[in-house]
Amino acid sequence: MPIQINCSRLKTEKNIWLDDVDVCESSHYDDREGANSHTVDLLVIHNISLPPAASETDFDNDNVEKFFTGKLEVEQHPYFLSIAELRVSAHLYIKRTGQVVQFVPLNKRAWHAGVSEFNGRNRCNDFSIGIELQGTDELPYTDHQYEALRRVSKQIQTVYPEITLANIVGHCDIAPGRKTDPGVSFDWQRYKNQL
Repeated sequence: MPIQINCSRLKTEKNIWLDDVDVCESSHYDDREGANSHTVDLLVIHNISLPPAASETDFDNDNVEKFFTGKLEVEQHPYFLSIAELRVSAHLYIKRTGQVVQFVPLNKRAWHAGVSEFNGRNRCNDFSIGIELQGTDELPYTDHQYEALRRVSKQIQTVYPEITLANIVGHCDIAPGRKTDPGVSFDWQRYKNQL
């Protein structure tokens, strides 16, 4: 029997949850700390599919939600054994349908960037928002995803106006040589022209 994930919609006065998204709170986050944490001024675009997708039919599952909430059933696929010990999350996840799921309040530090650097500052998790797109480096993203990404990016920029177009990057830009996402399939011009 599959594990049920409680993705209830919740709001608190001290935490920042976006409107019109599904909330599936993860425990994989903490408070922003250190000198980098005073200003959130970076938006990082990622991609993820579990297991790694080879075609459009491979996306019909809730494995990412389970992974980000620590409930991934590792016996379901051999690849899952290689990530079983990881504790990661992003603030937001945009599915192929355009459905947006928020895992971490925007004002908290999600564990999405890992070892990273932007404009001479290390530890990008301290000062960034992470958005995962359901996808791969090679498969094109959907129109629904671009529209949802535009909408949530504009909401995030309203909360954090220091996130300018120059401060919206891919995971590949802050962890070159280690990460390649969102990949060659992501249309940066299309996305940024909408902002």
